[in-house]
Formats: sequence, C-alpha cells, structure tokens
Amino acid sequence: MKTVTGAAPSRRGTFDRRTFLFGSAAGLAALELGGCNTADTMRLADAQALYGPMPNEKFAIPAVNVAKLDPKYYRRTVRYDTKEAPGTIVVDPKNYYVYHIEEGGSATRYGANVGRDGFLWSGDAYVGRKSEWATWTPPAEMIRRQPEAAKYARGMPGGLENPLGARTLHLYQNGKYTLYTIYASSDPETIGNGITSGCVGLLSQDMIHLYERTPVKTKVVVLPA
Repeated sequence: MKTVTGAAPSRRGTFDRRTFLFGSAAGLAALELGGCNTADTMRLADAQALYGPMPNEKFAIPAVNVAKLDPKYYRRTVRYDTKEAPGTIVVDPKNYYVYHIEEGGSATRYGANVGRDGFLWSGDAYVGRKSEWATWTPPAEMIRRQPEAAKYARGMPGGLENPLGARTLHLYQNGKYTLYTIYASSDPETIGNGITSGCVGLLSQDMIHLYERTPVKTKVVVLPA
C-alpha cells in the first residue's frame, strides 16, 4: 500500500475521520439526457439504488443515507458545454460539483465537498497516480496544528475511517504531487459544503464510479471559486 500525505479535514475533543478531513474551520454550512427525471425529481427508490451498499469491497461500504443528501447532488448525466476533451475532469467548487466530460456535449456530474475558505485553489492538474484504500499520512504542518494527529505520523492504514476512503486520485502539476486529491467520503452531510484543506470529496459510490473511468494522466481542471 502506498503511503501518501495530504492536507486533511476538527471536532473538538475527538479525532475521527471528520477531524482529519475538516480541520478547525468548517462550515457544513441541467438538463437530464435520455430521461424525464431531473436531479430534483429522481425517485427516492432510484437514489437509494444508486447509493446502495457495496459489500464486496475490501472494506464493506454501507449505503448512503440519502435523506441527508440534497437531491441536486445525486449523480446525473447532464448537458455540459466545454472545450475540454472527453475524459477530462472539471471541478466546480463554487457549485460543489465534479464533472467527468463525455462525448456529445454531456458529462457525468457528481456532488462534491471542496476546500473551505483560505484553502481554495484553481488551475490545471492531472492524475499522477491512483490508490485503492490508500494509507494516509498527515503532513507535518497538520501535526503542528493538531498534535493528536502525531499518532499517524507513520501512516493510517486504509479503511472506512481513513480520510482518503475507498479510492483516491492524486493530483500532480509539473511532475510534482500537489498534496491535493479527489477522495471518497462516506458522509453525505459534507456534500455541498466547503470543509477540506483544498481536497475534493465525492461519496464513495460516486468516487468508485469516477475512479473506474479515470486513467493516470487524466487532465483535471479546477475552476475558480
């Protein structure tokens, strides 16, 4: 298992997955192609099927409690006009979406959480490597801010409580790891919020869907917030 470092998200007095991902700040504060349902009218049963359990994973992934997820963040195929080539990933932090560009002017759209104020960034990057159930290592600056993270200085093994989750796309620029990732989250209440230290999170079911369609070297465009 590769060990990675990355800025991660703190609830007072506890140090769990949400602590890693959210840090000290954090406010929790289209057209459908080929069907008649819109994001706001998808049937609850359909959403439950889309975000159902994944028991065959290395660590069984539970179903998402879709009652805690705004329907506009359900995974959808939408019209998306762009000059970017099919296969490109576009992150729209202002609207809390990640798009996987498809042929014919469409895209798969995923609801996301993004960087909180002070940690937002924009620009072009690419997927330098991919990880399944990656080990997570807190960077030195995080350990200085949150000394309780020191117990994972040699790495936190992969698992449901690991901040990187089931799948991770590691973002690079000019041959160097940026420390930013697109990662998997099991917490639907984070979607549609700016909470991380610059990383982008999708629900585990959505992240696995994106991961399987994303080879190394895929271009990633992060739009201004």
